[in-house]
Amino acid sequence: MRRSLSDLIDQGRGAAPADLVLKNGRIFDLVTGELVQTDVAICGDRIVGTFGTYEGRSEIDCRGRILVPGFIDTHLHVESSLVTPFEFDRCVTPRGITTAICDPHEIANVCGLEGIRYFLEAAEHLVMDLRVQLSSCVPSTHMETAGAALEAADLVPLMDHPRVIGLAEFMNFPGVLAKDAGCLAKLEAFRGRHIDGHAPLLRGKDLNGYIAAGIRTEHEATTAEEALEKLRKGMRVLIREGSVSRDLQALVPLLTERHSPYLCLCTDDRNPLDIAEHGHIDHMIRTAIRLGAPPLAVYRAASLSAAEAFGLKDRGLIAPGKRADVVALESLEGCHAGLVVAGGVVVDAGAFAARGTVAPVARASVRVAPVEAAAFRCPGNRAETPVIGILPGKIITEHLTDAIEPVDGDKRPDPSRDLARIAVIERHGRNGGRAVGFVRGFGMRRGAIASTVCHDHHNLAVVGVDYADMALAANRLREIEGGFAVAAEGEILAELALPVGGLMSLRPFEEVRDALVALREAARGLGVTLEEPFLQLAFLALPVIPHLKITDRGIVDVDRFEILP
Repeated sequence: MRRSLSDLIDQGRGAAPADLVLKNGRIFDLVTGELVQTDVAICGDRIVGTFGTYEGRSEIDCRGRILVPGFIDTHLHVESSLVTPFEFDRCVTPRGITTAICDPHEIANVCGLEGIRYFLEAAEHLVMDLRVQLSSCVPSTHMETAGAALEAADLVPLMDHPRVIGLAEFMNFPGVLAKDAGCLAKLEAFRGRHIDGHAPLLRGKDLNGYIAAGIRTEHEATTAEEALEKLRKGMRVLIREGSVSRDLQALVPLLTERHSPYLCLCTDDRNPLDIAEHGHIDHMIRTAIRLGAPPLAVYRAASLSAAEAFGLKDRGLIAPGKRADVVALESLEGCHAGLVVAGGVVVDAGAFAARGTVAPVARASVRVAPVEAAAFRCPGNRAETPVIGILPGKIITEHLTDAIEPVDGDKRPDPSRDLARIAVIERHGRNGGRAVGFVRGFGMRRGAIASTVCHDHHNLAVVGVDYADMALAANRLREIEGGFAVAAEGEILAELALPVGGLMSLRPFEEVRDALVALREAARGLGVTLEEPFLQLAFLALPVIPHLKITDRGIVDVDRFEILP
């Protein structure tokens, strides 16, 4: 709610009662590191008074609580929460996340600008402030088939939208370094605006060239050494702790009061089950402090540093003139939100009930013909075979090889050696492409799992040791408009329908969480040892993360940026 300047001045001076006053709390001052007893006066969506006593038309007693600025997730894909923006809002805003900076490139890779516009329209109705980066890599590379393609000319008309910050993570870093014409056109169009990065393991002079293209922030550092090089070269580093990619422990040594002005926190890809069991940005804060990071450094990274990094000058501090995003905590170490105010609105059931809605997009997007078991055969005469090696907790892989002798012209899965079949089937109705290969690390002993969450092209991915079960799981996803399925011995054991682009559910996040529990248990029943098998499967198809990946075009050697013969 926007108020007049006169109202802001009068309520800030105490000449008129404030709209809302948080009484008797202690502010954690992110400039000085002090805990200061004070009221916080709010007028409309702005903080107008601190370091004093105020009267308000509405007052909330915060005695015994510590007040910190609302948390900012600096990079995420709402689609990876498996729910719509509305359910994501209801899931994480009560935990203190009052601003989220999203890249809707998952839905954009399914339905293009329609998906981006859906997020921009939804953002107008949420309790949290959802900001949008325009998806830069649709498709992410030339080695996959997505449902759409976006060029610079498609994105430019949206660049001045009030919810847009800039250009989203530029994943095709080989294309930047090779000066690909399409990449350069996008970078040139957004020159001088915020451009987010994505450059795993990129170091040295190649990193210099990538940054020189105007890329300011980056979330793919997985070691302190890599992150420190990026910091020294002027990048803001976004420390990530998602459901698969978990880099906080490796990077927490950098999270000091000296470095914290240049560090931010992000989740990237985190599902409702992990949010329910552990938390979101609040989980990162608790964990970082437990690992020894100073609370001042951690809370700066979670709000003030994040706001500065992305040009959101109106937030990140509890101070006059700033957006009224406030989280009341019992303790800094515990970081459990007892009260959240977002843009001057108390976050409760009434706030969510008062929101408007937007119709979902990209229904019936799984356009594949029925799949037969024979589609998963892997022909070949040579025993020496490339194998994708999973590194648990990481989205990078190992480039392995193994001797797999063909039997009747087919190289078959071998559970005794943890060799499972992996396949990707084009599902956008464009060319019907499909590819098969091998993966090690699932620990699967029987059955199959399938998913249409398949970064970033979001084709249909299946991993299994039984061809008939692989076909059953894949065909089930055709019937339910995409999602996840677990099959064994000719039976679907668990599933979750994701009918919005094959990515998001239309159900409440609590029901999605419960379905994920059932899916995880069903996967474990197949022998799967991975904590997040579905997201791990999804990232095995992302052809810009070293080292081996699989798309509908074939096995991709990302180091050489080519499809293996």
